[in-house]
Amino acid sequence: MSSPQRADRNSAASTSAVTSLRERKKAKTRRTIQEEALRLFAEQGYEATTVEQIAEAAEVSPSTFFRYFPTKEDVVIQDDYDPMLLEAIRAQPPDLPPLTALRAAFRTAFESIGPEELDQMLARIKLTTSVPALRARTVEGLFATIELLAAAMAERSGRDPRGPAVRTLAGAVLGVILTALFGWVEQDGRTPLLVLIDEALGYLEAGLPI
Repeated sequence: MSSPQRADRNSAASTSAVTSLRERKKAKTRRTIQEEALRLFAEQGYEATTVEQIAEAAEVSPSTFFRYFPTKEDVVIQDDYDPMLLEAIRAQPPDLPPLTALRAAFRTAFESIGPEELDQMLARIKLTTSVPALRARTVEGLFATIELLAAAMAERSGRDPRGPAVRTLAGAVLGVILTALFGWVEQDGRTPLLVLIDEALGYLEAGLPI
């Protein structure tokens, strides 16, 4: 006869396995919706593509689409990179200077992104720079990213995340990252994104010499 403790452990393990499977299925559905949306946008244009068409291509209902993406804009704007970057920043040794830690964190985060995902990122950035509605939503996301970077840097240094020094650093970092992203789009992805980002951060780390 199994003990109550063993039964509890088995039950907990079973619940964890079910939860993990559910999360994987949700991630797969989310990824499929986004992939099909980007394919349709490339084939027939952003404005001409409807949520219903995306849902049909992804083999989900429109209501399921809206559970994952509140609007059509969100299927382009949303990604998982901010949490991934935050985790990479927190993993850096505490004695590293702020920009050195950020540069290493970006390397860690972007090295984990595969070629197919990078192609999707390139397509999404092209859309956000060419569709007015997406440009407006992108600006909102930029403010959120500045706050995330500021919070991460403040956590490392014990400084106030709302202080001008921390926010200025976060804004400067985001500025050079945007420059790298725009260059990547202009080159149509010929130069690896990580190379462009690391070069831009290195330029900032050196004090922006001209």
